[in-house]
Amino acid sequence: MKRAFSLIELMVVIIILGILTALVAPNVLGRGEQAKAKLACVQMRNLAQSLEMFKMDNGVYPTTEQGLDALVKNPDPERFKNFQSGGYLSAKTSPKDPWNKPYIYLFEGDEFEMISLGGDGKEGGAETNKDLRLSECEK
Repeated sequence: MKRAFSLIELMVVIIILGILTALVAPNVLGRGEQAKAKLACVQMRNLAQSLEMFKMDNGVYPTTEQGLDALVKNPDPERFKNFQSGGYLSAKTSPKDPWNKPYIYLFEGDEFEMISLGGDGKEGGAETNKDLRLSECEK
């Protein structure tokens, strides 16, 4: 005699799996954008450390116009004679945020700020589309 699951046993298992999915899925699905926001903060902190190394070697931070590309390629060999061979990043291209958009680098006075425009790639926004700033990540 073959032993097999009855139709009722299979339906009970499917119903239990459906209930578990309904309870767990909402908690898991929203985490992807939260993880990207946290990753953007981590990346901006790492870029800030690279900017600090740039300043230690060259005496100043890159200008806003030179941007984060200055961490990859020497923007002015005449001015930055102590620029680290190979740059300050392992990547050979300008860094991008988790949404594959370039970070915005602003330098004013003796302070710099980095911004990721979030999921929508536009200024402003709320929740997953909220702009992320280095200064807010460090809090």
